[in-house]
Amino acid sequence: MKIIKDSVHDHIAVDGVARDLVDTPAVQRLRRISQLGTVSLVYPSANHTRFEHSLGVYHIACEALDHLGIEGAQSQRVQAAALLHDVGHGPFSHNLESLTHRRTGRYHDDVHDLLTDGAVGDVLRDHDLDPDTIADLVAGDGRFGQLVSGELDVDRMDYLVRDAHHTGVPYGTIDHGRLIRELVFVDDELVLDEGNVQTAESLLVARALMNPTVYSHSVARIGKAMLRRAAERLLDTPTTDTDAAALQRMDDYDLIVALRSCAATSEFSRRLDERDLFKRAVWAEIDDVPGGVIEVDHESIREFEREIADRAGVDPEHVILDVPSRPSMTESSSRVMVNGDMRRLGQQSPLVEALRGAQYSQWRLGVYSPSAVREAVGHAAVSVLGLDIDGALVSEVRNGLDTTLDQFTDQV
Repeated sequence: MKIIKDSVHDHIAVDGVARDLVDTPAVQRLRRISQLGTVSLVYPSANHTRFEHSLGVYHIACEALDHLGIEGAQSQRVQAAALLHDVGHGPFSHNLESLTHRRTGRYHDDVHDLLTDGAVGDVLRDHDLDPDTIADLVAGDGRFGQLVSGELDVDRMDYLVRDAHHTGVPYGTIDHGRLIRELVFVDDELVLDEGNVQTAESLLVARALMNPTVYSHSVARIGKAMLRRAAERLLDTPTTDTDAAALQRMDDYDLIVALRSCAATSEFSRRLDERDLFKRAVWAEIDDVPGGVIEVDHESIREFEREIADRAGVDPEHVILDVPSRPSMTESSSRVMVNGDMRRLGQQSPLVEALRGAQYSQWRLGVYSPSAVREAVGHAAVSVLGLDIDGALVSEVRNGLDTTLDQFTDQV
């Protein structure tokens, strides 16, 4: 057994298959993958890694397995999947996932090849565990896959608390111990036991407050967009040997060196290194954006960028269009027992609709450019995209607790 001191869970006991997996190259690589990517441009202390998060997920999974009375080989499978759930992440975690998925068709939780080959596969087989079965659990398949990847998963229970701790914001605090104690299986579905609507709501509130404050902070989004553009240019540069599959297997430091070393990406790299970021030329609410713009694919976004640059008379590389997907709240499909019936949280809790409304009002389309050309780019973007914006192109919206709670109060 190995005891590891953790900043969130204090002491984590790592035993069995997890003890052997910790020292494999695939898991150790997670020490060099930042958990929150470009969020550290906003919160300097947000430098925690996927490695410590994976240990936290493993720790919470062990507590959940003990509570549910799951032992033996099945327990070992879930423990292995919990520790390995993030080994498929590329550099800077989710920041580049849309880019690599377009070119490989693979998301970070598609890890069958990673778990079958190399040291990880050897360790799993040494413990009589099938790598494909573990990979299925990582993807959330089956009865026990819900513990690893689902609406009430141990992944979410760790990252909310860990991200709040390392950013210094108080909004991600949840009682994961209470959540674990109330988990039950009903007809092979993982639900919260009777009388725990508020327990389920706590996850939604924490996520809803962390999103605008941390995960979708405007500066983090600009940094992410610039990093994504730089990585795309790296892949499109014929003189480099990097393809999307190779990029997925890099760590943060590999990518930083590659961007600094490539002439086509060195300027983006310098800006990210020095925090000399693009500025918001447009920051538009969802009701001001035509539906056709929200739904466009990547190639259409790039065409919009070229049109905006042409109309503004600037270098096309000085225009980045950032279009988030439509607001969604998958956690509202969590199930809770109410008066003996299994019900979706979205049907039971009036708070869900308030949270949906807040999420809708927080959505923003962004157009980013260097500060020297921001005004020209902003006016060109409004024209090209057909945005319904009056007055100032950039609307400063406070990304904080007061704003969000005001929105809740207006709707509850």
